[in-house]
Amino acid sequence: MKPPTAAQRRIIEAADPQTGRLSGTEAQLMALVRARLAFRHPRPPRAFFLTPAGHRVRDEGAAPAAAPEPAGPVPDSGVFAARTGTETSAPGSEGPPRAREVRGAWEGLVELRRMTNPDGSRDRPCAWERTHLVRAAALALEAAGRSPAAPGREGYRVTDTPQPEAVAVREPSPEGLRACAAALEQAGWQVGEHTGARGGDRYLLASPRRA
Repeated sequence: MKPPTAAQRRIIEAADPQTGRLSGTEAQLMALVRARLAFRHPRPPRAFFLTPAGHRVRDEGAAPAAAPEPAGPVPDSGVFAARTGTETSAPGSEGPPRAREVRGAWEGLVELRRMTNPDGSRDRPCAWERTHLVRAAALALEAAGRSPAAPGREGYRVTDTPQPEAVAVREPSPEGLRACAAALEQAGWQVGEHTGARGGDRYLLASPRRA
């Protein structure tokens, strides 16, 4: 496969970090499809998304000088980011506008599953989710209608763990924790409830299901 041109790399690097959605002219995006770096969603608005090969190109290009991925959405960036509940600033869009953003991101991720899972499965996490665990789990929770924590508001919090392919999910109420577990299981994650070593707080340990 020929390496992407400088112009193609710029389009790839500007892709939505959550879903891999691309922006560009029809000709530019179709060239990426022919290079197997992107695919086109079959349903309207028939947007273009990165394939796993496209994600690798973007990750490799960003690796030398990449800064740590921010915990929350970059203010005024115009780029969708799943809310992990660990953000320190007030959320941006709320209500119906946010719900539309989340729904679009989730639909894009489900389509990415169909395109990249060997069996075309939509109900099992794909490779992208395994390399973006916190974001993927947060998107699954928000898409299921769960509310992330925010300044002055309780809700779920998704954080990394030392364990490979596992995130921790915390929610202040037992009912909320159970609802988060149900949402993640519905989204194709394996979930177990645990008690913290300090303070005895209950939390979920969640991993993307492989089969």
